[in-house]
Amino acid sequence: MAVGGFAHADVLDAAKGWAASIRFNSDLWSQFETFLYRPDTFSLGVCNGCQLLALLGLVPWRGLDDTAQPRFVRNGSGRFESRFATVTIRPSPAIMLRGMQGSTLGIWSAHGEGRALFPDQAILQRVKAEGLAPIRFTDDSGEITEIYPHNPNGSPHGIAGLCSPDGRHLAMMPHPERTATLWQWGWMPTDWRQHLEASPWLKMLQNAREWCEASKE
Repeated sequence: MAVGGFAHADVLDAAKGWAASIRFNSDLWSQFETFLYRPDTFSLGVCNGCQLLALLGLVPWRGLDDTAQPRFVRNGSGRFESRFATVTIRPSPAIMLRGMQGSTLGIWSAHGEGRALFPDQAILQRVKAEGLAPIRFTDDSGEITEIYPHNPNGSPHGIAGLCSPDGRHLAMMPHPERTATLWQWGWMPTDWRQHLEASPWLKMLQNAREWCEASKE
């Protein structure tokens, strides 16, 4: 798991130094390649980690030219945005999001460079068609939005994350770990507080555990 939190000071292109320190170290990159091609591994990148997974080419799929590789760049607002946002989870192959499709949930978002950039529009269309953009920013009506501040970075089609076609690699800009307990939520419906015993985002970790146990069989 690649975590968020000001990788290389979060300046001079988000996570670019982090990715370069891996890609231009042949021994380290070889270890990453071995990990990626094993069928019993998965990865999660959050915030700076999301930027890293994109720059390493784990999402949306391997083999893209660097000039066509989707990445996450400076927010449309031109500044760091720390907000309790709302996202909807769409059907996708992502193993960590199994059983969560159709959910609309609050989540903390905190980044200065999280706007999804697709240099090749054909790749964007394939990502959408194959369900590889499973997490989308939504407005107060639950509709996918590009409008600020509901979409804090201006990503097209509200894209807040990408996953690989086999579902093993998931990169997302918002922070599920900062919304993992009920008291961390900035807001939720009153009836949720009365009935929920745990944050819905814990489902991601339960899914990961179930997948790992199944892969051992």
